Amino acid sequence: MEYNNIISELKNNKIHPVYFLSGDEPFFIDEISSYLEKNLLSNEEKSFDQHILYGNETDVSTIISYAKRFPMMAKKQLVIVKEAQNLKKIEEITSYLKKPQTSTVLAFCYKYKKIDKRKSIYSILAKNCIYFESKTLYDNQVAEWVSSLLKKQGFTISQKSLAILCETLGNNLTEISKEIKKLTIALPNKSEITPDLIERHIGISKEYNNFELQKSIGKKDFFKAQKIVKHFSFNPVANPLVVTIGILYSYFSKLLIFHNTIDKSKMNIARILKVNPYFVNDYSLGAKNYSTSKCIEAISHLKKCDLSSKGINNSNTSSEELLKELVFKIMH
Repeated sequence: MEYNNIISELKNNKIHPVYFLSGDEPFFIDEISSYLEKNLLSNEEKSFDQHILYGNETDVSTIISYAKRFPMMAKKQLVIVKEAQNLKKIEEITSYLKKPQTSTVLAFCYKYKKIDKRKSIYSILAKNCIYFESKTLYDNQVAEWVSSLLKKQGFTISQKSLAILCETLGNNLTEISKEIKKLTIALPNKSEITPDLIERHIGISKEYNNFELQKSIGKKDFFKAQKIVKHFSFNPVANPLVVTIGILYSYFSKLLIFHNTIDKSKMNIARILKVNPYFVNDYSLGAKNYSTSKCIEAISHLKKCDLSSKGINNSNTSSEELLKELVFKIMH
């Protein structure tokens, strides 16, 4: 079942006996388990009928023992197993899954892993439980998710602001959610999230960020790129080199894909590159300024810089100097 369907059912009080929440993206797993924890029982009922267990501190037989108990105060009891990926012999839960206690809601938070679909436990989970697989979002999906999240809360956001947030924070939905809360708490409803507001409330510069650096390199605006590099040197902690390298590596990898895509229509490029159509023109311009061979050369420079930043073939060159040299080599 999809995340939105699960939350919708919970809000409509359609509760299932077992939820198995797995996958690489922890945000959605945390959101579902948090909703259960906050809303299934009243504060008075929680003292008696809510039990939080941890996979590295418990075992399957203990979980089954808790799950088979009857609630004391409420109509249902809640048992949440956090860090369930650390459970040993999890297959032993199948006997309970075949006939779960209807007065118990049992939720497993199985983060960063998935159940092997070749094993019998998967077929039992898929048949008898709410099985959810939380997948990491692509870059273009993150932007859509942020926009949708803000819209639900009564806010709008410009495409440039979306790019600044997503390029700076990556696809860490937990971190993005925290930063969005900083914004929405400080602003009245129906506000538009602008680069100025992001800079004021989150601290991400509207002019000096990885998105603007990538854009400057793509446009071959060497002066602007060097200004951004110099700004990064003033606060390397807030602008780690490893993040910049990752973003530029992704950019030039996408330019290579652009070069090798026959149908260069805006919507097809957006689909192939997994980016918002708004940014296709930036990639089109970048492809004009960087041929296939130049993109390969840029990726080579990025790999060497990454190794140097980790101390390989580099004894004393600072991150600031490495970035300055990297940008120069890429753009010349």
